[in-house]
Amino acid sequence: MRKITIQVFLLLILLIPTFTQAQNFYWVSFRDKSDTGFNPYEYFDSKAIERRIRNGVPINDRTDWPVNENYIETVQQGVSTLVFTSRWFNAVVVGANEIQAEVIRQLPFVSSVEMLPYMQTLLASSVDYDTILDEEDASLLSWQLKSLQGDKFSEAGIDGKGVRIAIFDVGFPGVKENPAFEKIFREGRVIATRDFSKRKGEDVFWGKSHGAHVWSCIAGQVGDIRMGLATGAEFLLAKTEVDREPFSEELHWMAAAEWADKNGADIINSSLGYTQKRYFPWDMDGKTSYISKAANMAARKGILVVNAAGNEGTNDWGTIGTPADADSVLAIGGIDPETGYHTSFSSYGPSADKRLKPNVSAFGHVIVSGESGFSNSTGTSFASPLVAGFAACVLQLWKETPCMELFHLIEKSGNLYPYFDYAHGFGMPQAGYFTGKQVLPPEPTFTFVESEDSVKVMVNNKLIPSQEWQYDKWSDGSILRSNLYYNITNAKGVIDSYYVVDVTEEEVLVIDRSEYLEGETLVVHFAGHTASIKL
Repeated sequence: MRKITIQVFLLLILLIPTFTQAQNFYWVSFRDKSDTGFNPYEYFDSKAIERRIRNGVPINDRTDWPVNENYIETVQQGVSTLVFTSRWFNAVVVGANEIQAEVIRQLPFVSSVEMLPYMQTLLASSVDYDTILDEEDASLLSWQLKSLQGDKFSEAGIDGKGVRIAIFDVGFPGVKENPAFEKIFREGRVIATRDFSKRKGEDVFWGKSHGAHVWSCIAGQVGDIRMGLATGAEFLLAKTEVDREPFSEELHWMAAAEWADKNGADIINSSLGYTQKRYFPWDMDGKTSYISKAANMAARKGILVVNAAGNEGTNDWGTIGTPADADSVLAIGGIDPETGYHTSFSSYGPSADKRLKPNVSAFGHVIVSGESGFSNSTGTSFASPLVAGFAACVLQLWKETPCMELFHLIEKSGNLYPYFDYAHGFGMPQAGYFTGKQVLPPEPTFTFVESEDSVKVMVNNKLIPSQEWQYDKWSDGSILRSNLYYNITNAKGVIDSYYVVDVTEEEVLVIDRSEYLEGETLVVHFAGHTASIKL
C-alpha cells in the first residue's frame, strides 16, 4: 500500500505546473512513527542519560524516536526544499507551492500541513563599544556578579564545573584567539559545535560577535577577572541565527534544542527573541509559537531554558517576546546598575495569558569580552547569560535538583521574593540562598499605618540612605535599599499597576483608598521585607 501511495504521489507531482506557483514554507506533521527503531544508549551522550534519570524523564521516549524515513523521502520528492526534520514533534518543514502542499495533505500518513509565517531575525541585544577597562567599567564588571552574590559561589569553590551549557546565538567569531575563553579551549570544555543557520557543519566561529559577548557573560575570565560565574562549565555552541535572514531562525532553534538534548545539555541560554516581525502581542501566550513549544519540550527533557525577556520596553511592542513567553522558560529582565531597578529598554510582562514574566532579572548593562578587549554592552541578551551561569553554579552545588525545581528555586532566591511585578519578576537571584549564607532583615523594614481613608507606608528611619542610593548591609551588597517596590493586585490576583519609589524620608507612600476597588491589595517590598494589605 505504501509503495502504491508513493507512486501515485510522485505522478501527481510531475503533473503540477510548479513554475507558476509561489513557494511558501509548510510544517508537515505525521500521524505515527511506525517502522522506526531507537536505542537511547547509542543515540544519547551519557550526560543526557544522567540528566533524564535526575529529572525522572523516560530514557526511551517516543518523542525521541526518529521520523519514519519513508515518510520523509515521499514528501521530499514532491517539494522544492526539505528545511528541517523534528523528532520531538514528528514533523518536517518543507518549501512548496500551494498545489504541492495540497497533495501532501492527502497522504494517508500526514496528519496536518500548516503554512508558516514570514520570519525575520530579532536579536535581543543592543549597542556595544570597545573600551579600556577604566575605573568606572571595572566597578560595573565587579557589580554585575556581586549583584547576584557571585562572590559567595567563589568562596564555596563553585564555578559550574561538570554542568553542560548550550548557547544558541548568531556566531562566535574570534573566541579561539580571545583570552577570555583560553582556559575553556585549553581544557577541552567545548564539547560540540554546530551551525544550523547555513548547514556548514561544525564551524560556528563566524558571524557577528553577539554570541561571544553572551558567552563571556556566562564564563568569560581574563586572568583573575571574571565576567561570568560558570567559568568551569562545559559548552555546546550552536549558531542558529543569520543577521536579518528572512526565514527559519525558529526552526534552527528547534533543531539546536534537539541537538543540545542529545549532547547532554543541562542548560540552554538563548539571548534571542521573536516579536512583531511575525507575531501579535496576544500570541505571546507560551503555546502559539513553534519555538515556545520546543522550549517547553526541552524543559520536559530536563533542560533548564534561560531566555532574554527582550529589548522592546521603549517601543510600541513593549512586552516580552517568544520563547520567553513559554511557561517553562526562565525569562530574564534587565536591571539598570545606576538605579538598581528595571532598565527602560527591558521588555515587560506578563505573558498574554497573564502569567508572571519576566521571572527574574540581572544587570542589562554589563562588561563583556569584545574583539578588541573589554566591551561595554547593553541588552537583556546579557542579563540572560549572567543568570544561566548562576544556574550552572546552583546545579553544581545541588547536583540532583530537577529542572523545574531549579527553575522555581532561582525564582525564590530573587532579592525581591516573594514580591514580584512585570518589570523585575522576583528580582535578582542571590547565591546566598543556595550557599546558606543569605542574611535576612532581623525585623520588618516598614509598617502600614491605616485609617479609614488611606494607607501610609512608613520605613524604619535607620534605613533611610544617606546618599541617592546604596547597597544594603544585610546582603553584602545584593539588595538596593533605597528602592521601595509596590504593586496593586486585583481580586483575581493579577497585578494592575506597579511602581518603584526612591526612599528619602520616613513616610514613603500614601495610598488613597477611594481610588481603588473593593478586593484590591497593596503589596510592598523594601530592603528584604514584603507585606500586603487590603485596600
